[in-house]
Amino acid sequence: MQKPENTSEILIKNADVILTMDDQDRRLSGCDIRVSSGQIVEIGQGLRSGGEVINAQGCVITPGLVNTHHHLFQTLTRAVPAAQDAPLFDWLKVLYPIWARFGPEEMFVSAQIGLAELALSGCSLTSDHLYLFPNGARLDDTIEAAQEIGLRFHPTRGAMSIGESAGGLPPDQLVEREEAILEDCIRLIDRHHDASEGAMLRVGIAPCSPFSVSRELMRDAALLARDKGVMLHTHLAENDQDIAYSLEKFGCRPGQYAEDLGWTGPDVWHAHCVKLDTQEIDLFAKTRTGVAHCPCSNCRLGSGIAPIADMRRAGVPVGLGVDGSASNDMSNLISEARQALLLQRVAFGVEALKAHEALRLATRGGADVLGRADCGQIAVGKRADIAIWHTGGLESAGSWDAAALLLAGPQRVRDLLVEGRTVVRDHQLTTINLPLALSRQSALVGALLE
Repeated sequence: MQKPENTSEILIKNADVILTMDDQDRRLSGCDIRVSSGQIVEIGQGLRSGGEVINAQGCVITPGLVNTHHHLFQTLTRAVPAAQDAPLFDWLKVLYPIWARFGPEEMFVSAQIGLAELALSGCSLTSDHLYLFPNGARLDDTIEAAQEIGLRFHPTRGAMSIGESAGGLPPDQLVEREEAILEDCIRLIDRHHDASEGAMLRVGIAPCSPFSVSRELMRDAALLARDKGVMLHTHLAENDQDIAYSLEKFGCRPGQYAEDLGWTGPDVWHAHCVKLDTQEIDLFAKTRTGVAHCPCSNCRLGSGIAPIADMRRAGVPVGLGVDGSASNDMSNLISEARQALLLQRVAFGVEALKAHEALRLATRGGADVLGRADCGQIAVGKRADIAIWHTGGLESAGSWDAAALLLAGPQRVRDLLVEGRTVVRDHQLTTINLPLALSRQSALVGALLE
């Protein structure tokens, strides 16, 4: 996905509040934002422009939200009955045989629907972790979907290489040869990865988890990622079973396993990290290793509450992730931010996380985790990824603070700009025919149910 040429100019005027998430964490009132060629070029009062004008009266403006962990293919398997009340490992065993029936069309449509849902929740930049490729499916299928929706996309080439017959969790039909995995990683990076500022597409390498790939693949993936200059991603320390597996198979905790294999550093982020201990948190802070916090999924699977308050105090880079729709059930990032806020307070006290801090995790925090210094904030010179939230509706009625989006705010964005292009306008997706896409998804789900 090459960065599209965008020379148009847009002026956003009359916003009640702009939450910039910039280095000074400014909260601006009575200011306008001028956008040109996909970039924020001016912020101030009484700005003028010859281009399109967006009236944001009665609205709060934030940077576009950033999603640091997803499995987009799972939007075809929401609320599967046998998986509704299962912990992680049992949940996977129910779903693996269903996912084994997917092909390119299922991957494309599921990604399209998940990305549409993210966009409507104010998300402008998302990662994705695709780790199974049955029946000719490829990461390219999800990249095509992202091009149609118009979101900034960080897909990661996942993998599973140890099947049940070799002591792993996934069925043998879903694992790949490790040599073929690395070859496809190289193909994808060479074909799609864009390291330039403002890139719409960056590819990462992401073996699924320590319980589905070998130690050798983890090490080789890290070496390849550093050679190619791309980021690394995997699941880590998700629940008690995960910790027990690591202790039994590797003789150490997940944090030590990651460090031994080169899986720490600012070019690495791990999903979940619910069970990190104090020593592992200190390791991640020292090495600037990122964490994708997925509170809804962790609740749904009974995995626990990640110690995000401790991580933030220690200096660990933390962003938010919705995780896959088979364990979250929704791809709504503004809802995820609220859940993060509430869970940290339940577990660690009312001062553990403030509403503005949770929103910062969903914007600047996620951008920092994904290595996107050009995104996640509203500041001159940054990319024009901008979410406009209407706060004059029922959800915010009676609110004394328009900027308290997570306490009394809408669940759907009014307008969303990505690279200065309108992806959502007046609460509606502008880039695809959503009813048609939903009809196509329903037909695929019906076929899976037969």
